[in-house]
Amino acid sequence: MTTRPLIVAAIAILCAADIAAAAPKPNIVHIVADDLGWKDVGFNGCTDIKTPNIDRLAATGAKLTQFYAQPMCTPTRACLMTGRYPFRYGLQTAVIPSVSAYGLDTTEWLMPQCLREAGYQTAIIGKWHLGHADRKWWPRQRGFDYQYGAMIGELDYFTHDEHGVLDWFRDNEPVKEEGYTTTLIGKDAARLIENHDASKPLYLYLTFNAPHTPYQAPQEYIDRYKNIADPTRRTYAAMVACLDEEIGRVVAALDKKGLRENTLILFHSDNGGPRNAMFTGVMADVAKLRLPADNGPYREGKGTLYEGATRVCALANWPGHIKAQAVNGMIHAVDLYPTLAALAGASTARCKPLDGLDVWSTIAEGKPSPRSEIVYNIEPFRAALRQGDWKLIWRTMLPSSAELYDLAQDPSEKNDLVSAHPDKVAALQKRLDTLAKDAAKPLFLLDQFKVVMKNMQGEPVMPTDEAFGEADAP
Repeated sequence: MTTRPLIVAAIAILCAADIAAAAPKPNIVHIVADDLGWKDVGFNGCTDIKTPNIDRLAATGAKLTQFYAQPMCTPTRACLMTGRYPFRYGLQTAVIPSVSAYGLDTTEWLMPQCLREAGYQTAIIGKWHLGHADRKWWPRQRGFDYQYGAMIGELDYFTHDEHGVLDWFRDNEPVKEEGYTTTLIGKDAARLIENHDASKPLYLYLTFNAPHTPYQAPQEYIDRYKNIADPTRRTYAAMVACLDEEIGRVVAALDKKGLRENTLILFHSDNGGPRNAMFTGVMADVAKLRLPADNGPYREGKGTLYEGATRVCALANWPGHIKAQAVNGMIHAVDLYPTLAALAGASTARCKPLDGLDVWSTIAEGKPSPRSEIVYNIEPFRAALRQGDWKLIWRTMLPSSAELYDLAQDPSEKNDLVSAHPDKVAALQKRLDTLAKDAAKPLFLLDQFKVVMKNMQGEPVMPTDEAFGEADAP
């Protein structure tokens, strides 16, 4: 009499395990925009730019209201590929300049390597920016079965070059072709999906270079926004509109192929929109322009340690698996690696110690996030940390300075509480100092030191493509 319920329960557990084991692994389409402002999508309140395809995904999925990235491009992309903060391997400062010869440490076990080992077909379509000077850093050498797009960070949208040097490749070979990069990326992604062998799960890392500088768009898209008076904002709006249409093309391809119901779509920006010309790039003279990106209520933008640089627009959508709601738990870009690996049944045993956490229940169901701390960045000259709702920005260059904010009450970082809470400042500084003891030296600074030394010796050097500095200082 007493054993029967136990037997029934055991059978139920075994059946559930069999069903889980038999369930197909989800396809993963991970879409990253480049320098997109937090408020430049409809689901975050934008009114002058239309993003119906992105908004539809947000409306039927999870709007991730506290999704964090790094302040700049290369560091964020390194987080996505490693599940580890970039200060651990030297990519925490700025981006990899086009004239530089360093890349993401080849001893890191990357997301595509992890997923490919679990049976996934892996592809990157779009921007890489984790090393270009040696093929050992290229995507095909780092776990991707297929590659199409740019290796560096900034390129002409129509000629696909940077300062006259072509930066457009397919499977390690240069490609000369006509077309607007956003459209080419979207079409190639749709083609990949249409030709995909559905018996294998797909991991597609879809990394648009829009709407990064230079601000360029096809005239047909610009003409849609004649109501926007500022010409730079008008072109930027056209770039975002084209990005949205290509995302719609990709979703339609998934539908047509019959893959949509078993595909997780992630979308976010690599950092906030630039609000300082220092961080826009080198291919356009933006000093006299009104920078077009809108980060909404969040302070400053790309390159700084404020929320406008690091809290980015983000969503997740998977029919039948993710509730349609706003998810307010803290999530960082490093969390996507362990989260996706767990969904894919992939082992992370070959990874170095991960900073990321499995946040699937937070994304899918809105449960409390297991994350209570965000490391915005750790560099020799500045760092920032969030614990709970308290955020510290610490500039260590002499004379040193600190700012403290209560993000629950002050998400716009207007009210500096550093004088009112010295004990909290000291505790957060101690935590940052402990983390900094494990930090690798920034490869960007080492590289720039070499450039300076060459210049002092009279050897000509090319300028780098994005500078670092104290642009977040008030």
